[in-house]
Amino acid sequence: MSHKYAGGCDHIHTHSDNDPIDNHTCHCSVCKGVTGQDTTHVVFFSHGDLAVDNLDGLKRQPFNAQNPNGPLELCTCGTCGTPIMLDDKESRIRVIVPNLMGYDPDSLPATYHAFYDPASGAPAPDDGRPVFEGLRPEFVWPAPA
Repeated sequence: MSHKYAGGCDHIHTHSDNDPIDNHTCHCSVCKGVTGQDTTHVVFFSHGDLAVDNLDGLKRQPFNAQNPNGPLELCTCGTCGTPIMLDDKESRIRVIVPNLMGYDPDSLPATYHAFYDPASGAPAPDDGRPVFEGLRPEFVWPAPA
């Protein structure tokens, strides 16, 4: 069966037939450290909207090494090591990075820049999308699933 959005690896598949609740280009140091990318295209789905076909096959580790008890866990395939998603221990969101987690980035375009800090020395984004110091001001965290 075809899904609106799908990704994962050969061993673990994820999908959603619902649109994400947030799409942004992240400039934070945690994303830079985890992905090795200067900026990271990040997509938030409501927790219950992103299905995983093999939860037992996931290897979980803290997303933020500086905050190992934080709410997000990086989930990788226990067989091949492919990053699959970030899972929220509070069951609010599931996060994908399209270019690393098997999704088509063009089908989930980022709508703004998040966590841009001019003091970092990185050039300011100039692609016409809004730039914020955090998540977009109108973003509301969903209730736990």
